[in-house]
Amino acid sequence: MPKKRDAHICEIRNMTDTSADIYFYGDIVSDWWGAWQAEDQYPDNIKNMLAAADGRDLNIYINSGGGSAMAGIAIYHMIKRYGEKANVTVTVDALAGSICSCIAFAGTCPPKIPADSFLMIHKPLVTDFDGNADELRKMAEDLDVIFDGMLNIYGEHLAEGVTIDQIRELCEAETWLTGTQAAEYFNVETTPAVGAVAKAGAYMEASKHLPEGFHLPETKPPEPDPADAAARLEIKNIMIDAATSTKGVRAYGT
Repeated sequence: MPKKRDAHICEIRNMTDTSADIYFYGDIVSDWWGAWQAEDQYPDNIKNMLAAADGRDLNIYINSGGGSAMAGIAIYHMIKRYGEKANVTVTVDALAGSICSCIAFAGTCPPKIPADSFLMIHKPLVTDFDGNADELRKMAEDLDVIFDGMLNIYGEHLAEGVTIDQIRELCEAETWLTGTQAAEYFNVETTPAVGAVAKAGAYMEASKHLPEGFHLPETKPPEPDPADAAARLEIKNIMIDAATSTKGVRAYGT
């Protein structure tokens, strides 16, 4: 079997006797094989970091364009469970886009969003799905179910007087909210502007309305070498994909 590439693992940081930090500064991917950069996060890695935190208070910092919807929802619930035994504070350093806009609400208190940072919400997308007409219709139905699940998360954090139908409309239009604007719709803490300029990740390529101050990477992550590609193919051929119906679903901003 071809040799695997070196592991890219995003580690817990600044751990003391009472607190620890976790950074979401890359894409949200399904597993280790999808993590091309050290900043990319995936559920199994989050599980390990939460175990390492071992009841310490958590500070979570987000600057991410999102990624896999199902992975992000899993991460949201993992952090919520951790919050039953410790305080979890979430700060949006520049962008909580797509599924990361859901993760932003996983803390035990309202997320802190600077006035010049962004929350981007939209409907989930499919980026790499092949199928016949029946399979495509089924995928559309699956996307609706995933969208409803994300709306349920948003619905738990609405500002007073805001309805879920309003949030649905914002998602359908793909809406970028500054920290100040986000406070009009969600229970968030707006903090002073910090002059941050964020680079959107690869998943932002599908975005229709990138605001001023955001730009896509000039280059994509390098393609794996042939040996690595063969290793991935071999692993893919021997693994049972338990989530075939949701493969390729990205929530770039719901």
